[in-house]
Amino acid sequence: MVEKIKNVIEQIRPSLQMDGGDVQFVDFDSASGLLKIELMGHCAHCPMSSVTLGQGIEAELKRSVSEVKEVRAVQM
Repeated sequence: MVEKIKNVIEQIRPSLQMDGGDVQFVDFDSASGLLKIELMGHCAHCPMSSVTLGQGIEAELKRSVSEVKEVRAVQM
């Protein structure tokens, strides 16, 4: 499951990198479906990061990996 999630993140990553940002897998709780990621670079401090997270990253991960129920950005 984790590898499948990481593969989707790799597909998302180039569009974030074009704007100076990035995303990294942190943890996945299969019992709750909670995926934790870290937004990095410009994405970490961008006022639009909540839109990027919800409508971009989370939407794609939920569509591609049905076990993902929620995506939460954390700071490491």
